Amino acid sequence: MQIYFSCSITGGRQDQPIYQRIVAHLQARGHQVPTALLADAQMEPPEAQLDAAAVYARDVNWVKTSQALIAEVSTPSHGVGYEIALAESLGMPVLCCYQAGRKVSKMITGNPNPAVMVRAYRTPEEALQIVDAFLGKIG
Repeated sequence: MQIYFSCSITGGRQDQPIYQRIVAHLQARGHQVPTALLADAQMEPPEAQLDAAAVYARDVNWVKTSQALIAEVSTPSHGVGYEIALAESLGMPVLCCYQAGRKVSKMITGNPNPAVMVRAYRTPEEALQIVDAFLGKIG
């Protein structure tokens, strides 16, 4: 399955190690993750070479060609919110996971759409269990 992984870039990269764990976990289970580069610790310099229109076109295409979206939403990001809304508008299953105790937008935590799963985690291992439960639910 192709899964779009969404995470903060310009909003802050302090959660990059968990991004990397989630992407590696998905790939180890045979999923294609077109945004895997976003989890890389060295991601910013190559990404900075693209202009805004190119990033928009690329990312919208990746969302539209994916079967699910998984977003790590611990760090606020306009882009992540946009990608979540786009996936939701396309009827795509969405998982929003975040570190327990972090402030997350009520637009995310209050979403009543049954296709949008929102879960807090305490450890990276728990985050991966949440990812697996989400994938098991969507088949």
